[in-house]
Amino acid sequence: MDDKLQNLKVMVIDDSKTIRRTAETLLQREGFNVVTAVDGFEALSKIAEANPDIVFVDIMMPRLDGYQTCALIKNSQNYQNIPVIMLSSKDGLFDQAKGRVVGSDEYLTKPFSKDELLNAIRNHVTA
Repeated sequence: MDDKLQNLKVMVIDDSKTIRRTAETLLQREGFNVVTAVDGFEALSKIAEANPDIVFVDIMMPRLDGYQTCALIKNSQNYQNIPVIMLSSKDGLFDQAKGRVVGSDEYLTKPFSKDELLNAIRNHVTA
C-alpha cells in the first residue's frame, strides 16, 4: 500500500454488524484506522472526534438513512470535504442518482470486494 494512505481514518456506517466487521477487518489489514457506527446518529456524534478521511455509509438504515447522513455531512462546514461513499445492496440507477443529489462521491454495491473499498479510498482521498 502507498505510504501516504497509511494511517488514514476510515468511517464505516452500517446497521449490519457483519458488514461493519467485514469492512473493518479488510481495512485494518491494509493499515487503515477504522471507526464504525451503527447508524447516522451514532456516526454524527463520532465524526467530530474521529475526523475521518473518508466515510462509507449504508443507504438503508433505521432512524437516519444513508442519504440523510450524507446530506448532513456534506452540508456541514467542517465536514463537507470528506468523501462519502454510499453502500447499497441495490445497484439501482435511481439510488445512484439520489446519492449524487445529496453529495455522495461514489456508490458501491454490496457485497463489495476489498479492491472496491481500496479503489474508492485511493480515488477520493488525496493525502
